[in-house]
Amino acid sequence: MHIPPFNNQNRPIVGVDDPTVPLNYFNILHLEPGQTFTYRVPGYETCVVPATGSVDLEVEGFAASDLGGRGIDVWDGEPEGAYVPSGAETTIIARDKAEIFVAGARYDKVLDPFTVRANELDLVQYGSDDTKTHRKIKHILGQKQHGKVGRLLVSELYTVGAGGWSGFPSHKHDTDRLPDETRHDETYNFRFRPKHGSGLQMLQREDGQPGDAYHVVDGSTICLDRGYHPCAVLPGYEMYYFTILGGLSQRSLVQHFQPSHADQIETIPGIKDMIAKFK
Repeated sequence: MHIPPFNNQNRPIVGVDDPTVPLNYFNILHLEPGQTFTYRVPGYETCVVPATGSVDLEVEGFAASDLGGRGIDVWDGEPEGAYVPSGAETTIIARDKAEIFVAGARYDKVLDPFTVRANELDLVQYGSDDTKTHRKIKHILGQKQHGKVGRLLVSELYTVGAGGWSGFPSHKHDTDRLPDETRHDETYNFRFRPKHGSGLQMLQREDGQPGDAYHVVDGSTICLDRGYHPCAVLPGYEMYYFTILGGLSQRSLVQHFQPSHADQIETIPGIKDMIAKFK
């Protein structure tokens, strides 16, 4: 499902028990300097990630100051995040003009809050210019936070250079059938540099059968429930997408690669490291 950019007025874009991705939660907040926003999402653990600007955070006795700090866009510095336990009341105070992502996954157990600073990110770079797959991933809640988080994976993915494909070889993760695949609902929010750039999100339900394609622009949200889902950016533009994964039975993601393209795993440099980092 494609949700075109719109003024959500600080209300969830993907709410609790969403019919397409019930394991995910997603909100975008726009706050002015000194403005506060308080939220609570029963049954969902969340992660607060300033896209731009910086914030202070209070989570039921836990406090984090000066979180974020990027400038005009998501290319201007490194991300930072704060993990919020399931159902915890959270107050965000903007230190300056800020856009804030709130990512969530369904999870009932209450864990401890913590922050992920820029020097604690889990970084991986894979692909190549020759294969048109050169990508950089910044895991905010990734492998390094294993054991501290329930079912939520949060990362940022950037194109390296201009143009090319991401999410290839095509893969899916819509069925729990361990050890071969796990069900993880997935939600993306796209950004482009320059802003008038755009891309394509493919969704192929069955190998060998025609699928769907969505034209994504700056601010587009994509909700992925099932199927193989590579995406691409127009030549001459850079693409970013904020990624939320929520697992049904476990946090570690096991991807099933599309049989028609699975042999491409051997042709793309570093892709096995990328696969291993989604844990």
